[in-house]
Amino acid sequence: MELIDLGATVHSEGVFEDFLHQICERFELEHAAYAGVNPVSQTIHGFVTYPDAWKRHYTEQGLDRLDPTLHCAARSIAPVDWSRLAGQPNFDRVFRDAGDFGIGRLGLTIPVRGPFGDIGMLSVSGNGRPEQWHKRVAEVISDLQSVAVHIHDTVMRSEDLSRLLRHPQLSKRELEILQWTAAGKTQHDIGEILSISHRTVEVHLKSSRDKLYALTTSQAVARAIALRLIYPI
Repeated sequence: MELIDLGATVHSEGVFEDFLHQICERFELEHAAYAGVNPVSQTIHGFVTYPDAWKRHYTEQGLDRLDPTLHCAARSIAPVDWSRLAGQPNFDRVFRDAGDFGIGRLGLTIPVRGPFGDIGMLSVSGNGRPEQWHKRVAEVISDLQSVAVHIHDTVMRSEDLSRLLRHPQLSKRELEILQWTAAGKTQHDIGEILSISHRTVEVHLKSSRDKLYALTTSQAVARAIALRLIYPI
């Protein structure tokens, strides 16, 4: 999956991070993070209160592909306490690195499922003794679940973020082939135009159909036009 820092892409830069800082202050938390999974493009997008150095390390090391707090929560309908993940593959790898940046293992991830197949996750973390943390979580879990739904819905209503979340990420070649298909060209024609084999054309078309959740190439073309990824001829 590709990791996208929403705080660096949206026009309202800083607004969501400020909200997360308010959550930390209100509920006496160390850090908070929002992450969402786009089921179409298979990207993870998010913003966090973590230090920039940890964000860079997390991205450069591809830890989003390993992080059990994301992947286990994405399959869950209930909040996931990080203590339950200690035996999961890659848990020690991710949190050993996190510890180098002052981020501990006491945390909770709350999944939210949206109407477009989108998944949002609010993660919060704390410090101190485990018994204190679990007592604090028990006191505020209902409020945190409401906050998780609110922040995910707010993200989905943002015009820039909705575009990012809902539009599939087709490659330049896939779009090029769909555009020629929309123009009425056959796979053989497209292969000659682009100097590639017709089998390669079919591989790209299959990939486009998968990304657009289309059963046929005609349906893929129609959806690509509707999303303004290509244009009718």
